[in-house]
Amino acid sequence: MPQTSGQTEQETANRTDVSLIAHRGFAGVYPENTVAAVEQAVTSPAANDPPSMVEIDVMPTADGEIVTFHDWNLGRLTDAPDELADRNVWEVSYDTLAEFEVLGTGERVPTLTDVLDALPEEVGVNVEFKNPGSDEVRPRENLPPGDRDDQRALWQAFADEVLDTLSTYDHDVLISSFCEGALAAVRESDSSVPIAAVFAESIADGMEIARRYDCEAVHPPWNMIADTALFNADYGTLGPYENIDLVTAAHEEGRAVNVWTVESWYQANQLRQAGVDGLITDYPGVLRFGDQ
Repeated sequence: MPQTSGQTEQETANRTDVSLIAHRGFAGVYPENTVAAVEQAVTSPAANDPPSMVEIDVMPTADGEIVTFHDWNLGRLTDAPDELADRNVWEVSYDTLAEFEVLGTGERVPTLTDVLDALPEEVGVNVEFKNPGSDEVRPRENLPPGDRDDQRALWQAFADEVLDTLSTYDHDVLISSFCEGALAAVRESDSSVPIAAVFAESIADGMEIARRYDCEAVHPPWNMIADTALFNADYGTLGPYENIDLVTAAHEEGRAVNVWTVESWYQANQLRQAGVDGLITDYPGVLRFGDQ
C-alpha cells in the first residue's frame, strides 16, 4: 500500500493488520442492509481501505422470503404507514415489504439473494441471524442445558434455508448471532460453516457459548476489550464487564476476535493495538488515522 503524505511506514503497515467488516454495508454512510449499501461499500472511492467482508442481518417475511433487515419491526427503517410500523417483519409479506423505502433513500428492502448477487465473490459475507420469525427467541443468553434443544429447533428450518441459499454462491461466509439457538442450528445443519458468537452481557458466558459450539470467531462490543482506554467505557447499556483479557483467551483457543461497532479512528487504533483481528464498523475510513 503506498504511503500518504505525512504517514510513516509503520503507520502504513498498521492499517493492514486488521480486517474491515462493513457493518450493514457501512451503515454510517449508506442505507443499511440495502443493495446500494453493499455496492457502495466495496466500490466507492470512500472505501480506500476496502472491507474484507460485508456484514448483513437476515430474517424471514410472512411468506418465507429471506430479507436483509436489522430491526424486528418496520418503524425505524421504513416509511411503512402507522398501522404497519409496529408490525414484525415476519408478519408482513414480501410484496408488501417491498413497497416501502429504507430510510427515505428510495432503496427497497432486499432479499438475501439480491444482496449476494450485488456482492463481488472476492468479498466475504458475515450473515448475522437476527430472528427466525418468532417472539420466543432468546438473544444474549447463555442457555441452560434444558432449553438448548428447543431454541435450536426454533431456528433450524430458517438456518437450513439460509445455508442452502449461501451454498449457491462462492463468497467466504461467516454466520454470527446473539442467539445461542441460531449457532446450534447452523452447526446442526452444516458443521463446516464458520460461526461467531456475538457477545453482549458477559465475557465468561460468551466464551462458554463459543466453546460449546467451537466457534471460529467471537464478536464482542468495543468496550469489552481489556488493556485499552475503551474497556468498560459507556456504550449504551453494555457493561461493566469482568476483568478478563478476551483477546488473549480467544487467541489461545484459536478464535478470531472481530469487534463491533467501531465508529472512529481512535477506537480502531486502540483495538488494533490490543490485537483484535477485525473491526465491524459503520465507516470506511476508520483505519486512516495516519492520513493527512
